Amino acid sequence: MADHEAPAGSEKQPRSVRVVLLALMITMMLAMLDNMIVGTAMPTIVGELGGLQHLSWVVTAYTLATAASTPLWGKLGDMYGRKGAFMSSIVIFLVGSALSGMAQNMGQLIGFRAVQGLGAGGLMVGVMAIIGDLIPPRERGKYQGMMAAVMALAMIGGPLVGGTITDHWGWRWAFYINLPLGAVSLALISAVLHLPKKRSQARIDYPGALLLTVGITSIVLVTTWGGTEYAWTSARIMELIGIGVAALVGFVFWQTRAAEPVVPMHIFRSRNFSLMSAIGFITGFVMFGATLFLPLYQQAVQGASATNSGLLLLPMLGAMLVVSMIAGRVTTNSGRYKVFPVVGSVLMVVGLFLLAQMGTGTSRFTSGVYMAVLGAGMGCLMQITMLVAQNSVEMRDMGVASSTTTLARTLGSSFGVAIMGALFNNRVQHVMAERAGSLGSKITAQSAQLDAKSLEKLPAAAREAYQYAVSSGTHSAFLLGAVVAVASLVAAVFVKEVPLRGAGPDKRAGGAAGDAADAQPAVAEAV
Repeated sequence: MADHEAPAGSEKQPRSVRVVLLALMITMMLAMLDNMIVGTAMPTIVGELGGLQHLSWVVTAYTLATAASTPLWGKLGDMYGRKGAFMSSIVIFLVGSALSGMAQNMGQLIGFRAVQGLGAGGLMVGVMAIIGDLIPPRERGKYQGMMAAVMALAMIGGPLVGGTITDHWGWRWAFYINLPLGAVSLALISAVLHLPKKRSQARIDYPGALLLTVGITSIVLVTTWGGTEYAWTSARIMELIGIGVAALVGFVFWQTRAAEPVVPMHIFRSRNFSLMSAIGFITGFVMFGATLFLPLYQQAVQGASATNSGLLLLPMLGAMLVVSMIAGRVTTNSGRYKVFPVVGSVLMVVGLFLLAQMGTGTSRFTSGVYMAVLGAGMGCLMQITMLVAQNSVEMRDMGVASSTTTLARTLGSSFGVAIMGALFNNRVQHVMAERAGSLGSKITAQSAQLDAKSLEKLPAAAREAYQYAVSSGTHSAFLLGAVVAVASLVAAVFVKEVPLRGAGPDKRAGGAAGDAADAQPAVAEAV
């Protein structure tokens, strides 16, 4: 096994690691920006390509392909080398982006978005796994702020960038913009990143991959279609639930027998890894639910402009960024981290409970304070979950650990948006019927979420009823989020504080058996 490993104290390491991190952050930005930019461009895309009835599939195809391919990319990186798998995922993502920009009809766009999603599944996994290879866990906390900053920038800037690109360059550039950024990332990674080369003799576990893909696809379709395309109790949704459960049960059974399993079941023997996967799921559930309903509340109830919807989340994202940086520094300096999942979970529960108290008279300042509390909680959790999960497995399982944790957060976001969305819609329609009678039922018959133009056209009494209904809907959604977040606190209490690899004067300090490996992380070496 070839190993380009520089001494830990070499002068070349910091420079090369910084260059690689720049490339990784660009790639992370690609993964996070895409859906937000494309979402802003969708009305224009439909106007040119038509196919309004298939609009949801532009997002669904991408989401399905991303979720299904995420664990496979992690396993491929473990088996055949992290660098090759990561660069391949970037290339596939860029090919899908280019083809999406050239699409001539809605069918082509949906197909090309699926290609793009296949590549996207390896982007976040690759970033996290390579950071896991390059930087010891004790030192990794320094870079948490960088990753949180990219996430905040993507959430705030995505809608603004998407609107600007669509208005001035055309919707096709919402996809083409990925090409120069991806090319820079590929060039930097190719030139600077050097990791141990691997070549596994084992064959890819195709039956396991198929079962996992069917299971994940069924789950995502249930959360995407349930309550929108089909009623939750419809035969189609019940069929998908049955297929998904059967596939995932079969997958777990098969993984205990496969020679080279896609997701080795032994990684779940680590209590910390299992707990961090659960916390990641809950964080995804809460975070994406919050980013969906907060702008809606502020636009419908507080009269904010939809154009600057990303800026409405600034108190939450700013707090998340600052706290993530502080948590990273404290973890690096002290080697201790258990306090952050516990405190983060408490703040998340409190923040969601406060947001559930918002009414039609809540000021923007007050709601901003509530958002900051929630953001501080997520800042404690976002990167710590990945750090502890990676520290809980052996180096050879770094890829599947990263992909499994990423997948847990992705599935959590799907469930969060679906369940909180169903509760919100039901509550809004019920309150509108209660306060505005048949007119209220008619207004929300098609959708419980009205855009600014539709809201302006409503009679004053109906508009006031809708504002009250949205306030009531967000109350129910955030209250549910607070109850779910309690499970994160319970999980955090049981986290065992295993020493981080690379901690203290002894760079090879490992953890307890089954929770940490003694292997040294690989180090990048400048060319």
